[in-house]
Amino acid sequence: MSPETPKARETRTKLLEGALRTLAEQGIAKTSARTVAAAAGVNQALVFYHFGTVDELLAAACRYGAQQAVDRYRERLGAVTSLSELLAVGREIHASERDGGHVALLGQLLAGAPTHAALGPATAAGLRLWIAEIEQVLTRVLAGTPVAEFVDPAGLARAVAASFVGIELYEGADADGAEAALSALDQLAVLVAALEELGPVAQRAVRHRLRRAGR
Repeated sequence: MSPETPKARETRTKLLEGALRTLAEQGIAKTSARTVAAAAGVNQALVFYHFGTVDELLAAACRYGAQQAVDRYRERLGAVTSLSELLAVGREIHASERDGGHVALLGQLLAGAPTHAALGPATAAGLRLWIAEIEQVLTRVLAGTPVAEFVDPAGLARAVAASFVGIELYEGADADGAEAALSALDQLAVLVAALEELGPVAQRAVRHRLRRAGR
């Protein structure tokens, strides 16, 4: 198979970005080869030439969009030094993604997963990119805290990612409720910060109590 030419890469990128725009602006029900090609400014036949089917294009667009988003925030996440700062960055990402139409896009991807077989695995793969980044931050910021030995960073990263997905979708129906949920997460960060400020004797007592509770 011959290497992909710059022109072909450009066309593929246009189709991927056109698919993401179409999903966010028109919804999964109106996303087709015709509407995506129109958004991309290319011939409809190129959808099938480059991706085979519309579903495969949507799956590729899902992975592409997630990678682009993670790449945008990787440096910011890499600078996080505490759980409260991680949640603050999470709020920034949430606001930016919402204003950029990406929350609506996520809703359409989740809505389309039951009827578009390729979308479910692609959406899950995109979420795993976020989970991997969050897990790295959690492993780093929880190290040395009184709760470090009692927390599974991998599981907690999945819980955090799932919480933010739920909050993003919930906000469209109940903005005040979504804000209350974010505030509750902030309170957990304050609790962890308070534990970090305890003296050595108090921290040992907390660890002892947590060990007993976990038996």
